[in-house]
Amino acid sequence: MPDNITFMSIPTDWRIPGAWLEIDHTRAVRGLPNMTRRVLLLGQRLSTGSVAAGVLTRVTREADGVNYFGRGSMLAQMIPAALKVHPTADLWALALDDLGAGAAATGTITFAGSPTEAGTLNLYIGGKPVRVGITASQTATAIATAVAAAITALPDLAVTATANAAVVTLAARHKGEEGNGIDVRLNYYTGEFTPKGMTATIVAMSGGTGNPDVLTAIAAMSTGAFYTVVMPWTDVANVTAMESELQSRWGGLDMRTGHSFGFKSGTFATLAAYGAARNSPHTTFPGLKGCPTLPWVVAAQFAAAVERSGANDPAIPFRGLALPDVMAPAEADRFTDAERNLLLYDGISTIIFDPSGAAMVEQVITTYQTNTFGMNDRSLLKLNTKWTVDYMRYVFRFAVVRDYPAHKLAGDDVLQYVSPGQKIATPKLIRNTLIAAAGQLATVGLLEDLAQFKKDLIVLRSEADECRVNAVIPPNVVNQFDVFAAAVQYIL
Repeated sequence: MPDNITFMSIPTDWRIPGAWLEIDHTRAVRGLPNMTRRVLLLGQRLSTGSVAAGVLTRVTREADGVNYFGRGSMLAQMIPAALKVHPTADLWALALDDLGAGAAATGTITFAGSPTEAGTLNLYIGGKPVRVGITASQTATAIATAVAAAITALPDLAVTATANAAVVTLAARHKGEEGNGIDVRLNYYTGEFTPKGMTATIVAMSGGTGNPDVLTAIAAMSTGAFYTVVMPWTDVANVTAMESELQSRWGGLDMRTGHSFGFKSGTFATLAAYGAARNSPHTTFPGLKGCPTLPWVVAAQFAAAVERSGANDPAIPFRGLALPDVMAPAEADRFTDAERNLLLYDGISTIIFDPSGAAMVEQVITTYQTNTFGMNDRSLLKLNTKWTVDYMRYVFRFAVVRDYPAHKLAGDDVLQYVSPGQKIATPKLIRNTLIAAAGQLATVGLLEDLAQFKKDLIVLRSEADECRVNAVIPPNVVNQFDVFAAAVQYIL
């Protein structure tokens, strides 16, 4: 028979003399809970890697990318970029093999003339320098041979190189569309120049087709929870599949919130069209034109920087987060204020650069723009909003499960006569638990107008199921201080 106090392990019919004390830990934790947030990098592997495709692998060091997925692989480049800005991340990687039916992007560098002076050829591939010594009167064929050898000596680059006469042919290490985004250029920094008398004509990387199918990765991660997912493939089929997967996890029966980050390179018109065609609260795409850095490296570093900030406080604006590996485009290729403002209306997040060329996050949005009726809807536009309300959901759920892990349920009237030691829940007690949790959220600056919360909170026992309590939880989410506008009305 039940006693006036409910114990976890000491039975009420125990007659052996003694002092028996159990440890009840269920009410030990009273503050706000820490939320588990794992980061997943998706990418392609090379055959030299030791980890097979489709195997979730925890990574903690830069060298893991090389050892597990092959030197020069997409993941070998993404892992160091992520760890540089978020070294304490719970970081995982999942590799896919190149699509057999795909093709690798290629490009060429054609040399001509004969240098009239010695110097250094400053070549940049995916933002990484390849410097080749040039001698006076060196032939174009000899220069091409030396450049191809210099590229081959750098196995961490995203391309391989061969020389044929005066032409160097570059080939992406991976098949797929993303290889078309590998930037190849000369003389990035001030003071760098090509030795006089010679020319180098670059044909941009192109012809890459056939990305891996992300559904394979989704199947491999199907039982895992990853809060931030970096997906380097930006083709519509793969992005749509990831959006659908993350939407299914967002619901109230799954609650494994996840958010996917990519990166899109292109002109203002290209980026505007790409972003406007998407409409998901679960994807974010920063965009730049003419950025030398590898697209998948930008995606990994942007995501890791935002994740680190969001894990500390999801409501603090992500503005100003440093992206040390993201190289600035030429001044002429950087978007104006007006262009970036328009991109933020087309679902594209923005990156800006200080006078030294250092990159930083400006604004992070999702691609969610309209509701199911096609009407403009900014309820889940900002990633800060999504992550804040998701943390609130976690806090409210944690509070209820913590306070009522295995309890009886009764109406509020039972409180006038039930023993305080009974494990019993009522709508009023649950309401108090939710209000206490809201008060904690208000204390740390995530919830405002606690009085409104108390007024609008609804907690009712279900009429259809006597073992169920239904609630409407109405937090007023804090916002971000993004804009200060003022008119300076001076007097003479």
